[in-house]
Amino acid sequence: MLYPVYVHVGDETHAHGVTIPDFPGCFSAADEWEALPDMIQEAIELYCEGEDMDIPAPTPLEKLTTNPDYEGGAWMLVDVDTSSLSTKPIRINISLPENLVHSIDRYAKSHHLTRSGFLAKAALAEIQKESGIL
Repeated sequence: MLYPVYVHVGDETHAHGVTIPDFPGCFSAADEWEALPDMIQEAIELYCEGEDMDIPAPTPLEKLTTNPDYEGGAWMLVDVDTSSLSTKPIRINISLPENLVHSIDRYAKSHHLTRSGFLAKAALAEIQKESGIL
């Protein structure tokens, strides 16, 4: 789902800061423009994690651009994977081989995910593949 995000443009010594209006208090930053979508996805996932909330619909960009709080920066539309947003966690206990857990942790860290986030994403991808949804 495409969400508008407001970018406080950085420079050589400051990262690009991001405000995500549809998720009040949710923000992120990155040194490179290309890294912003992944950082925004992670920020929203963390914002929603464990919260009992409805995922908001994106605010139309034309409504936000007239807000005087957002001047001097740039707007981006970021495709947020809302299927990976967990608003009601359920704790489970699983057993995996130790070397697999280490591999999962390395992969998750390199992709800016938590272990749980990665496992949920992998399980969902497999389910969608088997269901022919993808």
